[in-house]
Parts: sequence; C-alpha cells; structure tokens
Amino acid sequence: MVIAGDGQVSLGQTVIKHNAKKVRPLGTGKVIGGFAGATADAFTLFERLEAKLEQYPGQLTRACVEMAKDWRTDRYLRRLEAMMLVADKSVSLVLTGTGDVLEPEDGIMAIGSGGNYALAAARALADTDQSAEEIARKAMAIAADICVYTNGNLVVESLDTE
Repeated sequence: MVIAGDGQVSLGQTVIKHNAKKVRPLGTGKVIGGFAGATADAFTLFERLEAKLEQYPGQLTRACVEMAKDWRTDRYLRRLEAMMLVADKSVSLVLTGTGDVLEPEDGIMAIGSGGNYALAAARALADTDQSAEEIARKAMAIAADICVYTNGNLVVESLDTE
C-alpha cells in the first residue's frame, strides 16, 4: 500500500506553501492516510479517525464508518471541507466530504484538485511491472504537470503488504 501527496497549499490562485505534508502514518503506524481540502479540517478528521482506530483496533473499515456517522450527524464536523484517503494492509478507502466511505474496486484512489489526473495515470500504469510506489510517484508527476494546484514535492508513505 502506498499513498503519495503533493506539497502545494493554495489560497485562491495564490500558492501559500510548497512543502506541506498531506500524507502521514496514523495511530500505531499500521494505517496511512492523506488528505485534500482545508488543512485544519483535515487535521481535525485525522484526530477523529485516530480516536476511532483506538476504539476499533485493526478494523479500519469499521473505524471509518463510525467516523463517517459522526461526520454526518455532528453539526461542527458537517461543515468540514476535506477528503481523506486511508489504507492498511488489507483495504484502501476514500472518505468524502459528505461522510461517504468508498472502497475502490481496483485499490487505486485519488483525491484533490489533481486527483483525476493522478487516478487516470495510475490506472494506465497499473498493468506495468512497476512497484506501487513507482506508479504513485509517476502518477503524481503527471498530475503536477497538468494541474496548476498540484506540485511535484511529494511525500510518500507505504505499508509492507506481506
């Protein structure tokens, strides 16, 4: 499992930061996550997810579903503008800004302004003999070449799937 994120933070049409860390290990390090959207909102969601992971250890899907329930029903959380990707050794999930928990059919997922470009590139590269990390890096490079809100300063986190 690999999650890669660019480092660009934009405010409107202005780049505010080039080297943000949008991808990180969660909890005890057995889960990795990445975000797109409002940074403060994403960190709030990361904290909530880590609490759910403590409550449901080793059950990423259940922790995400429980967090999504909170996201949909809590007035404060409902206003958060962020999306998340999370993965452990067995499942990859997208948590949307509306509180949906989605599992991609092929395990390939992307979010954010460059997400569709990265997703298309990763799917095109999936049948090659490249590693997951090589595919993620190449897909992000392609997205950064196309999308002005995406840059090539990558942070990559991975989990050994063996």
